[in-house]
Order: sequence, then C-alpha cells, then structure tokens
Amino acid sequence: MKNLKISLCLFVALIANDVLAQKVKFGKVSEAELREEVYEKDSSAVAAVLYRYKNIRFEYKQSLGFKLVTSIHERVKIYKSEGFEYATVIEKLSKDNGDKETISGLKAFTYSLENGEIRKHKLSKEGEFTTELNEYYNEEKFTMPNVKVGSIVEYEYQIHSPFYWIIDEIAMQYDIPIKYQEISIRPPEYFVFKPTMKGYLPLNPQTGTEGGTITFTDKQRRGKYNTTTTFSNSNLNYIINVTNYTMQDVPALKEEPHVNNMNNYRSAVLYELQYTKFPQSPIKSYTTTWEKVIKTIYESRNFGGQLAQKRYFKEDLQTLIADRTDEVEKAAIIFQYVQNHMNWNGMAGFYTDKGVKKAYEDRSGNIADINLMLTAMLNEAGLEANPVLISTRDHGVPMFPTRRGFNYVVASVSLNDNIVLLDASNKYTKPNVLPVHALNWYGKLIKKDGSFNSVSVMPKIVSKENSNCTVALDQNGGIKGRMRKTYTDFKAYEFRNKFNGVQEDSYLEKLESSNVGMEIGEYAVKNNETIGKAIMENMSFTMEGQIAKVGDKMYFNPLFTSTMTENPFKLDERNYPIDYAYPWEEKMVVNISIPEGYEIETLPADIKLGLPNKTASFIYKVIAQGNKIQVLADLKMNAAIIPAVDYHNLKEFYKKIVEKEAEKVVLSKTTANGSQETPAGSR
Repeated sequence: MKNLKISLCLFVALIANDVLAQKVKFGKVSEAELREEVYEKDSSAVAAVLYRYKNIRFEYKQSLGFKLVTSIHERVKIYKSEGFEYATVIEKLSKDNGDKETISGLKAFTYSLENGEIRKHKLSKEGEFTTELNEYYNEEKFTMPNVKVGSIVEYEYQIHSPFYWIIDEIAMQYDIPIKYQEISIRPPEYFVFKPTMKGYLPLNPQTGTEGGTITFTDKQRRGKYNTTTTFSNSNLNYIINVTNYTMQDVPALKEEPHVNNMNNYRSAVLYELQYTKFPQSPIKSYTTTWEKVIKTIYESRNFGGQLAQKRYFKEDLQTLIADRTDEVEKAAIIFQYVQNHMNWNGMAGFYTDKGVKKAYEDRSGNIADINLMLTAMLNEAGLEANPVLISTRDHGVPMFPTRRGFNYVVASVSLNDNIVLLDASNKYTKPNVLPVHALNWYGKLIKKDGSFNSVSVMPKIVSKENSNCTVALDQNGGIKGRMRKTYTDFKAYEFRNKFNGVQEDSYLEKLESSNVGMEIGEYAVKNNETIGKAIMENMSFTMEGQIAKVGDKMYFNPLFTSTMTENPFKLDERNYPIDYAYPWEEKMVVNISIPEGYEIETLPADIKLGLPNKTASFIYKVIAQGNKIQVLADLKMNAAIIPAVDYHNLKEFYKKIVEKEAEKVVLSKTTANGSQETPAGSR
C-alpha cells in the first residue's frame, strides 16, 4: 500500500508538471501576471522569467544533411525600472567559411495593463538590429517596445545552425530568477555527446528515447529519351536520445564583489561531441585533447606562421640591441620598444588580424599581432621566448580542450631560470605585470617543438597603496592637512590606466567628491608616466564635517574619510571564490594634532586580525603622546584568490574591520588648570 501511495504521488507530480508546461502558451498572458508587483520568492528581483522553454534538436535535409535547430520561448516580467535591460535580447551567432547561423520565426510582444485592460505592442523592424562583430560572429539584437514597470515581454524564435557538432553552453541560471523552465536536448543516435555540468544548482536530467524518421526521395527518369520522371520515397528510422531538464524557482545568480567572471559559476551544462557513427560509415571521433588543440593553433599561418616572420624588424632589432649582452637588459629594451612602437586596436584573439608585418608597418594591431611580434623579436635576439595562450577574465575558464577556450595571447621569456610574462599591448604594463583582464588562473605556454605546459598567470608580488597623512584640528572642528600616497606594481598600473590622460582639475574634483567635505589645495604627482617606478602623490587639503562637537567634547573618526563604513560581502552563502586579481596592501598612517585647550578622553582600542593560512591580515593601532595621536590601519591580502570555504571567515573579518573603524576618538575641553571641565549641575 505504501509503494502504491508513493507511485500515485509521483504520477500526480508528473501530471502537475505536464499541466504547468501545457498551460504556458505564447500570447496567453494573464491579468494576474500583469498585476503582480514583486516576485514572491525574491522581493529584490528587478525582473523574473515567468517561463522559459528551450528545445535543441537536429533536422535533416537530403541536400544539406543535418543542421541544429534551437527553439526558444521566454516570458519575462518587469518589476522595477532597473529591469528594463531584460527587455532587450541579444544572440551571438557563429559564422565560418560562408556558413552562418540564422534566426527565423521571431515573434515578440510587450503586454501592459492600461486602464484595467491588457494591451499588447508588437516588436517592429525598427527594434531589430544586426551587427557584424568580427569574421567569426554576428550579433542579433531586438529591443521590446513600450516597456514600463509592470510590463511582461514575451518572445519566441528559432536559431538554425549548420554547425551541428557544436552545442553552445546552455545556461540554467540567469541574473534574475526563473519561475519555471524546460530545457530539452534531442540528438539522433548518430551523435554521441558528453555532458559536463557546472555551478551549484542540482540539475537532475531526465533521459529517455523516442523515434525519428528520415525520408529520402529518389528521382528517376525513364523512357526512350528520359522524358518520364518518377519519384520514390524510402524511410530510415532512427532513435533520438532525449535529455530533459525541468526546474522551478531557480534563484538569480547574484553579483558579489571580487568575482573574476560570474559565468564561471553560473549553473549550466555543456555538451561536447565525442564521435559520430552514421550507417555504413566508420566512427568519426571529435574528442580532442589539449595536445591536438595546441597543435592546430600553432600550425595556423595566423599563429606559428607569424612567429616565423622576422625580416620586417631585423634592422631595427640590430640597432636596438647592438653591443648588448645581458639577457635581462635585452629583454627589457625589446619589450619597451614594442610597447612604445605598437598601439592596440582593442581586439583580442590569439590569431593575428593584420599579420605581424602589416601591423608593424601600421604601428597598430590586435593582441596577437603585438605579442607574437614581441615573441619573435625576443627569439631573434637569442632569448628563449614562447607565446602563452590565455582565456581572459570576461571569457571564463576553459572547461574542456577547445580552441574556443582561449581568446588572448601574451609573450613569455626565460630569464635566470624564471618565466617572465609580457604583454606589450598596454602602455603601462611591465614584466610580470599583465593587464588585469588577462589575470585568469592559468595559461598554456607553447614551445617551438609543439610541447606545452601550464603556467600560472596569477601575480604573487603584493601591490601596495600606502598613505601618510598629517592633520591639525582647530577648536571649531576644522581640519588642515597634508597627504603623501604611493602606489606600486598593479596599484600603480591601475592608477595610470584610470587617471593618466585625465585633466588634473577633473581628477581633483572626483577625488574631492569621493571624500565629502574635502577641498584640495596644492597637488603634485610624480612618476605617473615612468613605468617601473612607484607613483607618488602629494597634496594639501582642508576638511569640514568630520568632527562632531557636543557640549565640551569633540567626536571624530581618526581615519576620517578613509574609514570603511560597509561590509562589501552581504550574501549569507557564497559558493565561488573571492578573486582580488592580485595580492595587495592598503596601509594608512595618520598623525593628528589636537587643538589647544583639549585633551584625549577616549581612544579606540588596538586590534589585530587574521585569516587562516595568513591569507589576510588587519592591524589597527592608536598611539597617543601629549597632544598627538598616531593611527595605523593596515589591511593586507596576501593571496589573489580566497577559496569559497573561507567566505564566512572573510565576511566576519570585514565585519570586525567595519566595527573597529567606526569607533571614535573623544576629546574633552580642559579648564585653565589643565583638568577636564565638569558639566554644569554635576559633581
């Protein structure tokens, strides 16, 4: 009886799911859905997907063979104006050698309640846009019309792809919640795919089979002069392997600070084609290895072929390194020359765009043009240099061997038995200081003999931002001071990229607006154009609004506007690591002169915090001597990446920093004889 009850419950659950799926028909938007003001499971959601359907299947045409057809239907509710971006849909479509993916059957409407009635607005041609991104991709975008808070947008379309061997990664989680979704993948028995799941949501695929039929039409001409044409059909039955994913109440993947790429942690499934087996044909393997991927890339005329070209720079190189024998010096000279000679056109990629010779002549090129050129020049100078393939932070981490896993290349050179990484595309990089977008775990270093090895691209040196501040308080609560700041390594790199080229007045205005009540007087900066040296800023300033006077007392925070007022980590749980890109230290020393007629009543207590394995530390120390107070606040991250298992420790670590830095210094007014004044009426 118990087993019967369980079976009945399962049957009822399956029927309920089926009924839910059947109820969601295109265009059948209800008034209740339109009146809904918040998403029940997440009131903070700016929008939510009420229904999502994705069906990936294979179609066969006798003249063309198999193609991949993906049907998409989504219904999205807009709860807040910040959710308007979800009324724009973007599809990135592949193209190669004349073949390309296309979209058909687009239907799209916006539904709103107007005067108590449901009104719908159809997507017009003016809302559709096609953009050619590069030689490999086009972009199709459509923006829904007449969207307002409370609207529902609904669309459906099909993507037709001749690249049947590639199923793009299927996201199972969005940046907004998904109320209900059905995803189906239906390859014929001739295609064997290997699924790989990522993320932290349980996907629970349901598998099964169904029948499929291919009809072949045979045309024959008969008669003495072939004037009679007859047609005959034959059928080939085959098995379709079906995998379904049905999910309800899928939570949004919420952005948290210090994540290299949220897509690395988004719940998704990838399907890699392992082999095909067609009737009366041998098995064709599509399974690849890193060895095969690297070999294919290196043998391309747009990669290895470019490394072999040297004539275009030979004369310049001979002039550059004439009579130079020290390898470190030669490498530095060549790197700086390419860095100054070339200008990056903003395009990534590990294959050259113009080719190194043309790029050298134009003094402009993509990442591969510049860094393969650099590699070739280092080799020609007698150094051991090799290219390193990288996937940038916004491109994600390669899940399995594929050329699509990479989108960037840098140079490496062996100096004193150490591998030094170089990227000449940015004017402010230096050896082992790559652009931050390239700091993504590991790269593949490729040698001339075709061998390769993984190399870490994550920095180990601690980049520093040190501040030394001297301030004097007056009896009215005003502040005058001077500050000296220094930036090293990645801190200097980021300062140069952000502020070099910005007018000084504009920079100082931004600095003042980020430090409420500050007005900057004298200002000077040194070494901001001298790569390799620490940047030094010096400024004088006044501040208001930092000191509270209550009766005969003064209350103020001794770090003033540099106080950490909010914990950056807010999630209760976090399943992905904290990625700072590089180790860093922010250290501040403040020397305070208190006004005449006041003495110190209360000081914050010292504290010393740390995380396990010494990955992070915080020191807060306050010293008083006479009318002087010195405050030290030193926050240091010794590791670029903090694992997810340490999230709760890190969150608590920051919580204690915020609490400590919220503590005030209290000054009390003194009497003529030097004792603290006693408030009237007290004894």
